[in-house]
Amino acid sequence: MGRFRNVGLIPRMILAIILGVLAGQYLPEWFVRIAVTFSSIFGSFLSFIIPLMILAFVTKGIADLGEGAGKLLGVTVLLAYCSTLIGGSLSYLMSSNIFPRFITQAQVNAITASEGLTLDPYFTVPLKPFFDVTGGIVFAFMMGISISWLRRNGSGQGLYKIVDEFNAIITNVLAKAIVPLLPFFIFGNFSEMSYNGSVFAVLSIFWRIFICIIILHILYVTVLFIIAGSATGKNPFAMLKNQLRGYFTAVGTQSSAATIPVNLQCAANNGVSREIADFVIPLGATVHMPGSMITITGCVFTILYMYNMDHSFGLILQLIAILGIAMVAAPGAPGGAVMSALPFLPIVGIAPESAMASLLISLYLTQDSFGTAANVSGDTAIAVLVDKIYNQKILGNKDWKPIPVINNPK
Repeated sequence: MGRFRNVGLIPRMILAIILGVLAGQYLPEWFVRIAVTFSSIFGSFLSFIIPLMILAFVTKGIADLGEGAGKLLGVTVLLAYCSTLIGGSLSYLMSSNIFPRFITQAQVNAITASEGLTLDPYFTVPLKPFFDVTGGIVFAFMMGISISWLRRNGSGQGLYKIVDEFNAIITNVLAKAIVPLLPFFIFGNFSEMSYNGSVFAVLSIFWRIFICIIILHILYVTVLFIIAGSATGKNPFAMLKNQLRGYFTAVGTQSSAATIPVNLQCAANNGVSREIADFVIPLGATVHMPGSMITITGCVFTILYMYNMDHSFGLILQLIAILGIAMVAAPGAPGGAVMSALPFLPIVGIAPESAMASLLISLYLTQDSFGTAANVSGDTAIAVLVDKIYNQKILGNKDWKPIPVINNPK
């Protein structure tokens, strides 16, 4: 057991994925249901802790920034929204030029046959968050900017101390509970998907679409790091290497928010200052969704093309633009982005309760973990850029030098 603790997080997650697939294929249902039960309980705990994470990190991050906090908020949100729009637009460009070459009507029938296959946990824990993610992020903005203003005017230290200690508490919970249990959570997720066969049923039909979307995820994240590296003089490929830990964590958890503690370390390894990382990484987990947007756009195009419906760029761009805002409520649970998209599907002519929507959900969920991984990886690239913008442009510190990338982090 002691040796297992010394194994890095990425090997543990990869092992959890492999064992989960094997368990779902070869072990009895009662065992898989135990794993699913644990994942369900842990998922409830994640849903409970995520708004508190946002409140703890974002509030303290903004409060620590002091001068220019409001401007930094605007810059970060603008960069995140533009990145999300660009990701969706590139996905449409790829989909419209490649997908029509191999989509057939027979694929629709094969996928609908695998719908509705689930394995229920033995019991669930009705643990609800104190407030939702959107409410948490708005309250964190308000409190962080206000505390920053109070401190600039010679007061607010008592309130800042409370926020600082609350941040320490949440950090300790993440280090002692969330991160160590992530591999078991991942094991439960993959054992269920392997047991019911739904993932493989979709992949067997849509593997070419799946590969195209994953390639676009990787290319887009690579470009983001190249831009960030060029702007700061850092090696983009060294930063990409440091980001692998966050990437694989997101693949397993399928949650941007659940990956925040690991991604904070990735940002630190890539030379992002602590105050910027504490602000940008949790905020990015809620507002920066290029990977999810790439996946949703590709899936929506696929459905519209299959059913011979209008799939013009102008129409889908309307959906991309509104989802760039609506998906701020998505982080926290696997599939959160596509669930947030459901109320807006009528924009492109898909009824939320229709078979097309069900097919869209099935197709999206198969690729959700990789979209989430692209989201969190992009958050780190954005943080590298914001670190420079804040220090040189907002604070006007012309002598600022970027923190070097750690080449071999532990």
